[in-house]
Amino acid sequence: MKRHTVYVDGQEGTTGLRIHEYLEARDDVELLRIDADKRKDSTERARLLNAADVAFLCLPDAAAREAVALVHNPATCLIDASTAHRIEAGWVYGLPELAAGQREALRQAKRIANPGCHASAMVLLIRPLVDAGLLPADMPLSATSITGYSGGGKKMIEQYQAGGNAALASPRPYALGLAHKHIPEVMTHGRLSVKPIFMPIVAAYYKGLAASIPLHLGQLGSHASAEAIHAAYAARYTGETFVRVLPLNDEQGLDGGFYDVQACNDSNRVDIQVFANGAQAIVMARLDNLGKGASGAAVQCMNLHLGVDEGLGL
Repeated sequence: MKRHTVYVDGQEGTTGLRIHEYLEARDDVELLRIDADKRKDSTERARLLNAADVAFLCLPDAAAREAVALVHNPATCLIDASTAHRIEAGWVYGLPELAAGQREALRQAKRIANPGCHASAMVLLIRPLVDAGLLPADMPLSATSITGYSGGGKKMIEQYQAGGNAALASPRPYALGLAHKHIPEVMTHGRLSVKPIFMPIVAAYYKGLAASIPLHLGQLGSHASAEAIHAAYAARYTGETFVRVLPLNDEQGLDGGFYDVQACNDSNRVDIQVFANGAQAIVMARLDNLGKGASGAAVQCMNLHLGVDEGLGL
């Protein structure tokens, strides 16, 4: 079996550490590591980036752009976990389930932009409905997404795990300037022409994310109904390994009437659900924000690019 060389630039961050966990047990991967005292040495980083078959960029946006500039080996595939390239020309969006042809694009790509965690859930909810003509591209949408504190990175994790701050016990809505960094990719890859109102919320648990979008059925396409929406999801995601469409109004999928935000934790799975009455619906998607929302998605894209089993190690 051919061993593929892989380097994680930013290996000490939450996403980088999780990628290492996924890959360390694999015998088809050789992990390249940088010495701790050279992590900011651009010459050494460049050497490792260019030596890799696949390099993951687990860095802030500016540092990710700097890393891209260091790569001159045309054979190196970059998978960028930052926000920097998610709508940039020449980069393929790392969501294999997005549409027909996306997997082939990822197999051929040398520049892959890993989706944001909130964006993954929202795009998986929105895109099938737009493509099916059930959701007008210019429909003003609102979305709410609740996530565990690990989505905020090492600093936020330390803040929550330190304890002693009663304010952290309550859910905390944020990005109330209505300019969350995931909105551009949601619009681009969800094929929306009107900016949605998005409110993310961080809560006092480690990981697990659930996004919800309310819909007034009478404002949608002429053929829109709860059944048609559910059927559009079922048709789009039939045969998908990592996307599960649960039954319409699935009361058995609730825990005593409550929706379990953490039900996909420690997996690369996304659950899609539709709850509706005659006039209104709520579509929901949940995932592990460190799995399918970050590191798991990146490894899935790597697998596709390398031509191995898409679910290997996941």
